[in-house]
Amino acid sequence: MNKNLNPKVTLVGAGPGDPDLITLKGVLALNQADVVLYDALIDPALLKHAPETAIKIYVGKRVGKHSMPQQDTNELCVSMAIQHGHVVRLKGGDPFVFGRGSEELDYIETFGIKTEVVPGITSAIAVPTAAGIPVTKRGVSESFWVVTGTTSQGELSKDLALAAQSTATVVVLMGTKKLNEIVRIYQDFGKSELPVAIIQSGTTIEEKIVAGVIEDIAQKAFDKHIKAPAIIILGEVVRESQKLAELYREVVKFNA
Repeated sequence: MNKNLNPKVTLVGAGPGDPDLITLKGVLALNQADVVLYDALIDPALLKHAPETAIKIYVGKRVGKHSMPQQDTNELCVSMAIQHGHVVRLKGGDPFVFGRGSEELDYIETFGIKTEVVPGITSAIAVPTAAGIPVTKRGVSESFWVVTGTTSQGELSKDLALAAQSTATVVVLMGTKKLNEIVRIYQDFGKSELPVAIIQSGTTIEEKIVAGVIEDIAQKAFDKHIKAPAIIILGEVVRESQKLAELYREVVKFNA
């Protein structure tokens, strides 16, 4: 018989990649885990915060390499909670920013299992920040959009065409395979010279950054072998990064 009569599932946002960027509350939840179900982009160092006796199961998904269907993950959350007690569902970034966290909670709660959500630092803001790119800056950008590059139908979100018409900073997640399509949308709105940065594996030791403008970013990304996971930032704020300042000074000189 299960000695724990109070099964629970805690969704924990692990942050953008650097294991030091998980919240203290996330670490405390891991400290109390009986089971940890973790995603593909989770740094293995985070698993050390869980007890040695905790069961640790990889349920990650990556582009073209789905190891476990979402429904199977949902069911595993429930079965592990009933059998073992406290399940920590460890997800990259924030569980509610394109992380399907709310879908998992909806399913789990139909079984009467207690749930909790620990917010995480979303990569949509943290990755640009770590590269010195402010998503907003007075006099440069007064708002920002976060758009998915891949919807549930596998398409680029139609919202991007709306975002491209604004002066807002636009951050595209899961969009590297749609880069040429993104470029065409911005070109259609006459924004070929808009600054763009693509950051692969942001905040980690594998981080790779490529930057340019709409007109040349696809070729630069190809030349530098940029691939998922990566974040695309489009907007004048990209010029504000000290890391990229020299590049954009060179662009200005060339155009002059």
